[in-house]
Amino acid sequence: MDGDLYESLRLELRRGSLTLGVLARMRQEHYGYTLRQALADDGLEMEESTLYPLLRRLESQGLLVSEWRDEDRRRKRFYRLSPQGEALLARLLEEWRRISLSLEKIIDSQPVFEEG
Repeated sequence: MDGDLYESLRLELRRGSLTLGVLARMRQEHYGYTLRQALADDGLEMEESTLYPLLRRLESQGLLVSEWRDEDRRRKRFYRLSPQGEALLARLLEEWRRISLSLEKIIDSQPVFEEG
């Protein structure tokens, strides 16, 4: 199997999943570090170089709101879902569940081919 093709398709699959995971986690307020830790604890690890641009993009799209606050003698930017983000997340989760159920049916009903 072509490693470059696999990596390209894996990243494509992961990109949408990361966005959904971040939005779902933002139902509770987080700043970048605690969000990254919470995602990693759930098995969805992400580099800072991926997370922070994603947070800025979601905020610019109106899905997140943020505010700077002092905590532990440091300024931290806290993010949470906006009302628009909450509504969109509900719709995306419904679509995710529909797709996931369909894929499970497809995957479970097909014979597994092994390379050999």
